[in-house]
Amino acid sequence: MELWDLFDKNRRPLHRTHVRGVPMRRGEYHLVVFVWIFNSCGQTLLTKRSPEKKTYPNFWSPTGGAVQAGETSLQAIARELREETGIQADRTEFKLLTSACVASRSYFSDIYSLQKDVPQSEIVLQEGETCDAKWVSKAEFEAMIAAGEIAPPDVERYRSLQERFDEVLF
Repeated sequence: MELWDLFDKNRRPLHRTHVRGVPMRRGEYHLVVFVWIFNSCGQTLLTKRSPEKKTYPNFWSPTGGAVQAGETSLQAIARELREETGIQADRTEFKLLTSACVASRSYFSDIYSLQKDVPQSEIVLQEGETCDAKWVSKAEFEAMIAAGEIAPPDVERYRSLQERFDEVLF
C-alpha cells in the first residue's frame, strides 16, 4: 500500500495521508515529480512504460512518480530515478525547472533536470514499471511526439518547458 502526503490548494500540508488508488476528495492534492535527464551529447533519456501500467502502457516518458508519505520532492526524484533506471544521483545534482499545480488531476508537479552521462548498458529497468530505455536527440524526440509514442501528459510538460530546454539543455 502506497501512501501520499496531502496538501491544500496552496501546497500547505494537511497533515493527513492518502492511499494510492482511492479517489481523492475535492481540495486535496498530492505531489508528483519528474526528471528530464540529459547527457553531454544533448540527448535525453526516455523510458518505456511497462505494458502492465494502468495509465499510458507502452508509451515513452521521462522518469517520474508520486512522492510517498514522509518524502521530500528531492528524495522522491532520486528514489524514482534509482528504481526505474538504476541510475544513482545525489539530490544536489538535480535542478528544479518548475513547480506547478495541476488542479484537474489534483496534484502538484515538481519537474527537475539532471545532467548525467550514463551508458545505455548500465541502465537497469524496474519490472512492472519500465520495459525499455533509450537516449534520444531533440529531433528523435520530436519525431516520437509526432508518431504518438510519448505519453500525452509528458508532451504537455515538454511543450511547457521547450523554450527552456532549447536554451539550456538540447
